[in-house]
Amino acid sequence: MSDTTDEQFPHDEGLPSPEPEGPGLFGEAEPPAPAAVSQPPAPNAATPPYRVLARKYRPTTFDDLIGQEAMVRTLRNAFALGRVAHAFMLTGVRGVGKTTTARIIARALNCTGPDGKGGPTADPCGVCPNCLAILADRHPDVLEMDAASRTGVDDVREIIEATRFRPMQGRMKVFIIDEVHMLSRNAFNALLKTLEEPPAQVTFIFATTELRKVPVTVLSRCQRFDLRRVPQAELAGLFAQIAQKEQVALSDDALALIARAADGSVRDGLSLLDQAIAQGSGLTGEGGVIGATIVSDMLGLADREVVFDLLDAVLTGKPEIALALLDAAYARGADPGLVLGDMLELVHVVSRLRAVPTLGDSADMPEAERVRGAHMASTFAVPVLMRAWQMLVKGVREVEGAPDRRAAADMVLIRLCYVADLPSPEDLVRRLSASPEGAGGPRGASSSAPPAPSAPQGTQQGTTQGASPGTTEHAPPRLRMVSSGGMAVAQPVPVPVPVPAPVVALEPQPAPPEPAPPPVPRTWREAVALVRDQREAILHGQLRHAAHVISFSPGRIVLRFERGVPGDIVPQLRRVLDRATGLGWSIETGPDEGEPTLDAQGAEVIQFRRREAEAHPLVRAILNAFPDAQLGEVRDHGLDDYGLPPEEPPELLFAPLDAQPLDEDDRPYDPGASQD
Repeated sequence: MSDTTDEQFPHDEGLPSPEPEGPGLFGEAEPPAPAAVSQPPAPNAATPPYRVLARKYRPTTFDDLIGQEAMVRTLRNAFALGRVAHAFMLTGVRGVGKTTTARIIARALNCTGPDGKGGPTADPCGVCPNCLAILADRHPDVLEMDAASRTGVDDVREIIEATRFRPMQGRMKVFIIDEVHMLSRNAFNALLKTLEEPPAQVTFIFATTELRKVPVTVLSRCQRFDLRRVPQAELAGLFAQIAQKEQVALSDDALALIARAADGSVRDGLSLLDQAIAQGSGLTGEGGVIGATIVSDMLGLADREVVFDLLDAVLTGKPEIALALLDAAYARGADPGLVLGDMLELVHVVSRLRAVPTLGDSADMPEAERVRGAHMASTFAVPVLMRAWQMLVKGVREVEGAPDRRAAADMVLIRLCYVADLPSPEDLVRRLSASPEGAGGPRGASSSAPPAPSAPQGTQQGTTQGASPGTTEHAPPRLRMVSSGGMAVAQPVPVPVPVPAPVVALEPQPAPPEPAPPPVPRTWREAVALVRDQREAILHGQLRHAAHVISFSPGRIVLRFERGVPGDIVPQLRRVLDRATGLGWSIETGPDEGEPTLDAQGAEVIQFRRREAEAHPLVRAILNAFPDAQLGEVRDHGLDDYGLPPEEPPELLFAPLDAQPLDEDDRPYDPGASQD
């Protein structure tokens, strides 16, 4: 790298210092005129090539950087305290000033001041030989490398070799590596040692847009700065100043459109401003001002008011107006995908205003969003806006992948208009529940029928008081909303009847109970669940899907397995149960058919619950109202992990609690009993 520089500038010491390429952005003085009187240009002399705005107005000092106040404050303090790092990592989106910041740091490190005796400073003078050479990109000690084109380890070795020599002209050697994330792994490894302990006169400055691709070992050796996206308000103000210097007038709406399209990138915004100036040449409106219409046509955007009208039309269910607005925007050159993107952004703005109305008082909020956006936020409910957001997100993807973007955009708008008249799931349940058919009555029954007479108060109280402590009442089946937006049929849930608490005399607290013995499964399902609790996932899956229980009793199990089950499943199951319960289990296999597997039993229960849900009056009313609707997945939260209802405890061989004792004469005669 150093050899190449010497070949390009073999006699650089004898050349005079170059003049800056143009005036600075914030009113720097013009460079002094040379002492010698220059000859007038020849009539046929070629005009200098045009320099784009992004190069002409590139910042040259820290004060010129906009939107990066935190980084500038840190760097200024570092130079003031003499604590400048030996390696910097600048990251951010394209066009926010990473390479520009690296060049400013290089000038600050090598500036010698107007008198040639100055040291490192955060405010480079711009007139010393080092500052002028760095501005002209010809300083021999400031070397820039594009890692996108030079990714190999040999390129990094050139840098390592160049660090061994002292600077030729400046105070520090500065290596600026752009897009550093594109270096190969071997190149990064070769750079690590030099990056960790560089010579005192060497500084590395890395710039990248993909920080995640940079190894952590490199990041830990650098001082990192995240350059933020520049806010739209600051971009618009910058573009207004540049337009004034270029003697071009743009309206505020046009500048706002360019700032919004720049998406936080100064370079992208300046390129669009350059294009807008060229586009508006000869097409300016009254007073020679480039308006928002010209910029919208250039960017392929629809007018902001058109986007408001379009969103209002689809949310109120007016397809003829929506399609006409899209046709007019398409005829003016607007891209259908960008139109849907603008609608998506507007839905986001309206939703924010709906959630936080005070956002409308912000000075950064444009006038259209402040007035019409606030009105739409107060008109449309949150579920309507959320539904429009989801459909537009899906619609934008459809337009990008469709063979005909215009047709795909039309279909998205028609879909939005169609769902505008549909009620929300909450309103649908409320309406159908209030209708006679939804309530379970016959079709066409009068909704004003008197309610059924309630039971007398005394009868109700008598029933409640006469109930035993374990008595329960079953609530009628009902529909409830689920998180996915659908409806689920809730099975009747036993509701315990309140029973007055008995009065218990206070007694001394007993001693703490002894630890409970190991659990012993009472049913086959409990045994399989115990295997799951023991973290035997493979064995649990085999028992659930391929085991048919023939007989079960605590300590002894007879099973039949389907084909394909490993041969060691029986000793494995015995070992798990013995370890979990502390008992010795006898597990055998038999030829009988046995019960269905737990998985098959659960599937049968789910099908039974589905038939129950389909027979529910409210579900039938919904399916009648919407013939194309289908019943989704039916879930019963009362079932266990195997899709089965809770098991009843095994039948006890004791007398029930309400059994009456037998009299002496009613007892059966036992001839073997002794007689007195």
